[in-house]
Amino acid sequence: MSKPTDPAYHWDGAELDLDGYLTRIGFDGDRAPTVETLRKLVRAHTTSIPFENLEILLGRPIVLDLESLQDKLVRRRRGGYCYEQVGLFAAALERLGFGITALSARVTMGADEGLRPSTHALLRVTTSDDDRVWLCDVGFGSGPLEPFELSTETGEFTAGDWQFRLELTRGELDTELWVLHQFGKDGWISRYTFPTAPQYRIDFAVGNHFVSTSPRSPFTTRPYVQRFGPDIHLIVDGTTFTTERPDGTSETRLIEATELPKILAEEFDIDLSETDAAALATGSWRTA
Repeated sequence: MSKPTDPAYHWDGAELDLDGYLTRIGFDGDRAPTVETLRKLVRAHTTSIPFENLEILLGRPIVLDLESLQDKLVRRRRGGYCYEQVGLFAAALERLGFGITALSARVTMGADEGLRPSTHALLRVTTSDDDRVWLCDVGFGSGPLEPFELSTETGEFTAGDWQFRLELTRGELDTELWVLHQFGKDGWISRYTFPTAPQYRIDFAVGNHFVSTSPRSPFTTRPYVQRFGPDIHLIVDGTTFTTERPDGTSETRLIEATELPKILAEEFDIDLSETDAAALATGSWRTA
C-alpha cells in the first residue's frame, strides 16, 4: 500500500519555522533523525513549553492548525495542552525526517468511576539509526522527559529522576492495550491506557472539541497549568498550587485568583497581556 498523500495524514512539517521552534525549546544539537536527537528534542520540548488551558477560560477557542500553534507556542511563548503540543512536535519531527504515527490514550489517572473518553494525544516514533519503536509524550504536562520504547521489555524506567512503568494488557474483545503508570505522591498509579491504532488530525480535532468545550471536561472549569523538569513538577489546579518531586514528596498551598498572573509569570514563564491577566484574576471561571 502506498504512503497516503492526503494532507490529513501529515503534520505540515514543511511549513514549520524550524529554526524558530528549536530556538523556543533551546535546542542547538544535531538535526539528524536519530535516537539521540529524539531524546534531546523530547527533553527540550517538555521542559520548555508549559501545559496550560488558559485560552478556554478566557473565552477563546483552541485551534490546531500549524500557523496558530506556532504563533501561540513559539512566537508568543505560551503553553498548551496535549493536542497543541503534539501537533507542533509532530510537525517538527516530520520536518526532521522521523517516522511518526499519532496515537490516542484514555486517561485513567484520577478516574474514580466510569469510562472516560479517549482524549490524550501522543506519538509513536521511528528513527533512521535504530529499529526500535518509541513513544513520545510531550503533552501530558508531567513527562516522561525522554522517549520510551514501545516494548514488553520496557517495564519500569526512569527519565530524569522520575519513575514510570509500561505494561501490555488485554482490553475489550481481547485486544492489546498498553498501560503507562507513573510514581508520585500517591505511589504507583495508572496514568492512561492506549491501543496502537493510528490516529489522524481529524481525530484530534474531534477530541480537541470535546476537551475544550464540554462541561464534562476538567479544562473548561478552572485553570490547569503545569511545568515539568528533571527534579520538580509545578501544578496550578484552580486555586491550588502544588510542588511535586520524584521521590513522591510534595507541598500544596491555596492561592487567590488575584495571584495567578504573578505565579504564571514567575513560575511557568507565561506572560499574559494586561487584559488577559486582569480577566483571569477576577476568578470568574469559578462560576463558569
